[in-house]
Amino acid sequence: MNSNLEKDILSRRTFAIISHPDAGKTTITEKLLLFGGAIRDAGTVKGKKTGKFATSDWMEIEKQRGISVTSSVMQFDYNGSRVNILDTPGHQDFSEDTYRTLMAVDSAVMVVDAAKGIEAQTLKLFKVCKMRGIPIFTFINKLDRQGKEPLELIEELEEVLGINAYPMNWPIGMGKEFLGIYDRYNKRIEQFRTDEAERFLPIDDNGELAVEHPMKVTSYYSQAMDDILLLDEAGNAYSEEKIRRGELTPVFFGSALTNFGVQTFLETYLQFAPTPQPRITEDEQFIDPVEHDEFSGFIFKIQANMNPAHRDRIAFVRIVSGKFERGMNMTLSRTGKSFKVTQSTQFLADDRETVDEAVAGDIIGLYDTGTYQIGDTVVGGKKTFQFEKLPQFTPELFVRVTAKNVMKSKQFHKGILQLVQEGAIQYYKTLHTEEVILGAVGQLQFEVFEHRMNNEYNVEVKMEPIGSKIARWIENEEDVKESMSSGRSMLVKDRFDNLVFLFENEFAMRWFADKNENIKLYSLL
Repeated sequence: MNSNLEKDILSRRTFAIISHPDAGKTTITEKLLLFGGAIRDAGTVKGKKTGKFATSDWMEIEKQRGISVTSSVMQFDYNGSRVNILDTPGHQDFSEDTYRTLMAVDSAVMVVDAAKGIEAQTLKLFKVCKMRGIPIFTFINKLDRQGKEPLELIEELEEVLGINAYPMNWPIGMGKEFLGIYDRYNKRIEQFRTDEAERFLPIDDNGELAVEHPMKVTSYYSQAMDDILLLDEAGNAYSEEKIRRGELTPVFFGSALTNFGVQTFLETYLQFAPTPQPRITEDEQFIDPVEHDEFSGFIFKIQANMNPAHRDRIAFVRIVSGKFERGMNMTLSRTGKSFKVTQSTQFLADDRETVDEAVAGDIIGLYDTGTYQIGDTVVGGKKTFQFEKLPQFTPELFVRVTAKNVMKSKQFHKGILQLVQEGAIQYYKTLHTEEVILGAVGQLQFEVFEHRMNNEYNVEVKMEPIGSKIARWIENEEDVKESMSSGRSMLVKDRFDNLVFLFENEFAMRWFADKNENIKLYSLL
């Protein structure tokens, strides 16, 4: 590999931002883009009256509700690094999309609300990162409001998440009395709401403020100094190795809304965040971004109608090794078919531009006419292989769906098939009548589906809930008889024509298993 390409790859930092809804994830994303020069004006989610919406929220329903329901990809350059941010949905109903996104990153930034601490969705997403050994950087947000005591927050991080924490900085005061942060790593104090010239104050060899300043006589300063003494003596030792292994999380305090502490966080993060990491194939080969010369990547997301005017679909590819060049030949490992890539794109939410070159660590979009599936591997060389499977989840909620206007049957089926390929909802049909049943992990998925069918395909749908079911696939389909299907164990087909039983409840599933011992059932994740 030539040295320029290696240098380009090693400059990449690709991370996802994870949090519970309303912790400030989209706001911090915007501020990072602001520093990277990718946007000139941050419109917070709250700024609805001004008509300004978050840059990373591009779908109509996101603008109406002020939540992120898709994973946006944004890229910018900062201090010699090329940063790829994946802004994930925080809402639990979209956890499947988020889990797959976490397979495409090398590190994660966890945003925690200082008043609420660790919340349910943060815990869930943290576990996925932990499972993959992804390094986690923590940003404790909303210090400009009253919240929990900083020591309590650190203790909660360690106890609830089971990870050691190392505070890189420490708040001086909070809420209306928030004066700034004591930066342990850069050995300085950063003042809140002050002129740029006076933003940083030096500290001396004893760790005290080195200049005379009104802050020195406040109780908030003395409290912060006591806390720091305690952290120095009894806190975790700093270890870059443990950060890399995901065993120690560096913690930063700040306020994304007032843009305080975000730049310090970004600059420190870029020093310690991992470069593009190797990925494992199904036959347990490691594909190293630098050592493997040939281009390779995997599709972790498919999004329909990012540009409603063109009814397009984009397959998001995480490049694992080598270099992508527009016009190159690529092979889809699943089918063995080769094709020339003439249309490719990079993103800032819904702003896209054609990309001619990209390297390992980058995320690119390929225009999709129905060729790709989530989890597909694409390679540039002659030797094909398959990266390990991406997680797919067993849905828990089901609805029967029909078009209100039977004359729109064509648009109805087209819309369903396109939205189903994004992976957020799953498609089933009854054996003979071929009624459409959709399954999802959470109720909000159905609301988004209904909204998008109406807005993007001009089809009003009627959804009849059939409640929660237990979906089980069958290892030995040849032994299944239609007579096994009943009201309590409905037999349907998924979109790949595999047979699936939808059981009414655990009791119905156990009863079926007792009566049909030869049928081997299995679930997805």
